[in-house]
Amino acid sequence: MTNRSATILSCRDVRSGWGATEILDGISFDLSAGETMAILGRNGVGKTTLLSTIMGRARFRSGELVFQGHSILGTSIMKRSRLGIALVPQEREIFRSLTVLENMQIAQRSGGWTLEQAYDLFPRLSERQKHLGNHLSGGEQQMLAIARSLMAGPKLLMLDEPMEGLAPVIIDQIIHAISRIQRENEIAVLLVEQHASIALSMSEHVLVMERGRSIYDNGSGEKPDRAKIEGLLALGNSEMPTK
Repeated sequence: MTNRSATILSCRDVRSGWGATEILDGISFDLSAGETMAILGRNGVGKTTLLSTIMGRARFRSGELVFQGHSILGTSIMKRSRLGIALVPQEREIFRSLTVLENMQIAQRSGGWTLEQAYDLFPRLSERQKHLGNHLSGGEQQMLAIARSLMAGPKLLMLDEPMEGLAPVIIDQIIHAISRIQRENEIAVLLVEQHASIALSMSEHVLVMERGRSIYDNGSGEKPDRAKIEGLLALGNSEMPTK
């Protein structure tokens, strides 16, 4: 069961972007410990920027970011990682010249996952542990990127389109793994996903974005309104993408 009594992440009127360009225009939401929240919206609305802002990659402008009761403004990416925030970016960013085993060993921290736990989640990685990152399939690379992030023992796992470009059988494995991570370890998950049906099947909390703002958030604990969400996404997709 999700522990909704504890808020692990609070974003308040967050504005951020890249260089001189502001992308997020006042995003606010609360995420509970052990909760999975899907972030939906068409390309260019700021979903990736939101994850990057929480991780400390994007240029923060104003607002408040509170993780486990403490402001993380001004803290480095490394410190945020040590506090328990992990990001699996769309590009995966594994070390392609290192083996699967080396990728995970270099990320391992005290209190994080063991190799046995990672291999139990993704048995394919155990079979491929001596292979270099650039010799893995796209699905195997995604498994490695997720497993590597868990080696640090995160309390918040952010996934940027983890199912993109994968075969249906691999998508099923990734969905099962993410659900298991959340269910067995009470890790909060922020999931950016283009396919609303997949996201809604995995998430009890849904945030829909448009032009850097939230236009839907059932954060009060109510069941997501699938019809309303699909209607908002259809309306957004009928417009020209923002840059």
